[in-house]
Amino acid sequence: MKNIYFLSDAHLGSLAIKHRRMHERRLVNFLDSIKHKASAIYLLGDMFDFWYEFKTVVPKGYTRFLGKLSELTDRGVEVHYFIGNHDIWLGNYFEEECGVTIHKKPLTTEIHGKEFYLAHGDGLGDPDPKFKILRKMFHSKFLQQLFSSIHPRWTIPFGMQWAKQSRLKREDGKEPDYMGEDKEFLVLYTKDYLKRHPNINFFIYGHRHIVLDLQLSRTSRMTILGDWITHFTYAVFDGTNFFLEEYIEGETET
Repeated sequence: MKNIYFLSDAHLGSLAIKHRRMHERRLVNFLDSIKHKASAIYLLGDMFDFWYEFKTVVPKGYTRFLGKLSELTDRGVEVHYFIGNHDIWLGNYFEEECGVTIHKKPLTTEIHGKEFYLAHGDGLGDPDPKFKILRKMFHSKFLQQLFSSIHPRWTIPFGMQWAKQSRLKREDGKEPDYMGEDKEFLVLYTKDYLKRHPNINFFIYGHRHIVLDLQLSRTSRMTILGDWITHFTYAVFDGTNFFLEEYIEGETET
């Protein structure tokens, strides 16, 4: 039985990352290292710092990453991509050109007899009214049509700068540290959701850029995957065991 892999938040192309080409190569090297061992890979959002797809135009760059995704799907590896809050605007390019399955909402799915709830994590339990308004605007089809009417030479640089400033507003450019079970929005959301869906065994999220592995009950577990900016962490499910790992180039991976 081959492994199932989960990772998120690479933020490829971020202007806040100095060595962007090296950053992309590290992710591609990891994907290459697991291509013989994976039956499916779940990318839980924000793999790009900004991605906006026009009808006949996609952002330049990322050829190594996109080529590796295509190689994986050509080999028969399932690749699932969940939109995040930085790559909401995925169209059909990934599905048509790379064979990737796109998910625009949280997904509950059975994997090797276990129930998984998978989502990027943005908008789940966060009470911040400003974030809710901004998220609603980003998801608005009307506003997306208006944005699409502007030439990419302006919209793409604008989006990249917006994403950069959003990160630099945070202290040291990092997400806040873990706030505890009684304050962490995703934990509170998950505990409430579990009351109504007690059969779910694994809740897996990205978004928060922290590494968290929390046992919620005897049969339910919650994981936040960290990121591929500072942590380089991912999760593996082999059909029996579920565990978090850190990718260190040159080492043999599970």
